[in-house]
Amino acid sequence: QVQLVESGGGVVQAGGSLRLSCTASGRTSSAYAMGWFRQAPGKEREFVAFIDRTGGSTYIAYAVKDRFTISRDNAKNTVYLQMNSLKTEEAAVYYCAAPQDGVYGRDPMEYDYWGAGTQVTVSS
Repeated sequence: QVQLVESGGGVVQAGGSLRLSCTASGRTSSAYAMGWFRQAPGKEREFVAFIDRTGGSTYIAYAVKDRFTISRDNAKNTVYLQMNSLKTEEAAVYYCAAPQDGVYGRDPMEYDYWGAGTQVTVSS
């Protein structure tokens, strides 16, 4: 079992930046692949980014690919999501999640472990 805790959310003006962190604890003897998702009120949870166990492969959703970056520090059991040029419509709860099999996926159903989420608010 692994526990995931997100941090770094908050209020930012449109065009601003935030860096989210996701720290894993529990069975972390081997690193987990990790994904970031977001969910706005009344909308489905959507894929944002993914990074494999080593950080050698990353995938970014098309809508954010020029503005968001995912990275990791395995010594700290932490994955980061750097978000630049944020838009008001990107206000949401951001979640990190880990797939047990370590395989890249865009469907939330493919992920086994989830954090509680961190709120990102983007003001105009």
